[in-house]
This record gives sequence, structure tokens and C-alpha cells, in this order.
Amino acid sequence: MKSALIADDHPVVRAAVKILLKQLGFQSIYELSSGNEVFSAIREHQPDLVLLDLMMPRLGGLEVLARIQASDERCRVLVFTGQDPRFYQDRCMRAGAVAYVSKSNDLQHLHDAVLAVMAGYTYFAELSSSSVALSTMQRSEKEMIDKLSDRELTIFLYLAKGLGNKEIADLMNLSPKTTSTYKTRLLEKLNVESNVHLSELAKRNHLI
Repeated sequence: MKSALIADDHPVVRAAVKILLKQLGFQSIYELSSGNEVFSAIREHQPDLVLLDLMMPRLGGLEVLARIQASDERCRVLVFTGQDPRFYQDRCMRAGAVAYVSKSNDLQHLHDAVLAVMAGYTYFAELSSSSVALSTMQRSEKEMIDKLSDRELTIFLYLAKGLGNKEIADLMNLSPKTTSTYKTRLLEKLNVESNVHLSELAKRNHLI
């Protein structure tokens, strides 16, 4: 009996994914909306497949992947997210994910990815060469963004979306002081002066 765990904080997304999984023969399907619940649910239910969003409250998907990789749990993780694969796909691959599907794609891509993963294959998008597709400025910005840690990248996106230190702290289970420290570090690493510039940088690189 095939089982799956859907970790996504959007009920409509979970409902659509659940319908697709049932069509593919999954009988036991568990749902979660918070990242900090994922690892304990994997241990409890031992699902054959985990469908993981990257931007979730309490613990981001990249940190969930790191926690799984550092444990003795062996499960197939398919990342299903709205985040740009240019910045996230390689990180997810390194963290042990076996597939990456963008929510901007047709659901057929998710269907194909689930079949591939359950058959023992991986499923990743073939990304175009950044040296050809991006301007010089965008290349240098992408290089700076690629050097951020997973947590720094997550906080960068929250800041770029206009969230305050306390909101981010609540979402990521951090102290406001820690979040403030990350913000200062990000401004320095990304060579910008304010949240407005962070937002512009994220928009230029299609991260928000």
C-alpha cells in the first residue's frame, strides 16, 4: 500500500495534490501545513513519498531536507514549490531531494515526476546556461545569492516580501534579535542598503 506525505501550507494546493496522488494509487495520504511537523510525521508514518513545499511556516523546506539528510530516515522527497529552480533546484539536489517541480508548471509535470520517483528515477528541470541567459549584472547578483546559506536565502525572501523582523521570527521559530542579525548580514552580503533594495534585487532575479 503506497503512502505519501504532503507538506504545504496552502489547502488548495494540498487538495489538488491529494487528488492526483489518489489517481496514481496512493491509499494513505497525510497532510501538514507547518515545516516543523514534517520530520516527526516522516518518523511516525514512514511514507513512501514526501511532497515538500519550500516556503512554509516554522521551518523552511531546505531546513527540513537538511534534517532528513542528517538522520537515518530514508524517504523519497519531491520538492513541489513556487520558488525559482535557478536558485533552489541545485540546493535541493545537494540536500537529497530526488525531484523538483515548479508550481508554475502544468500538473502533468507533477504527475510525471511522481511516476519517475516511484520507479526509482530522479526528476529535475534542465536549466539553461546562466552565462547566456543573464546579463552581467544579473550574473553577479545570482552569484551573490548562490553564496547565501539556506536560512539566509529564506530570510532574504521574507524581507523582500515586506515582512518585519518579528513576523519572520514567528514564522521561522527564531528570536527577533537573531532575525535582525540575519538582516544586517544579508544587507552586507548582497551589497544593498535597505529592505527596498532587497525587494528590488529579488524582483530582478524573479525570486518574488
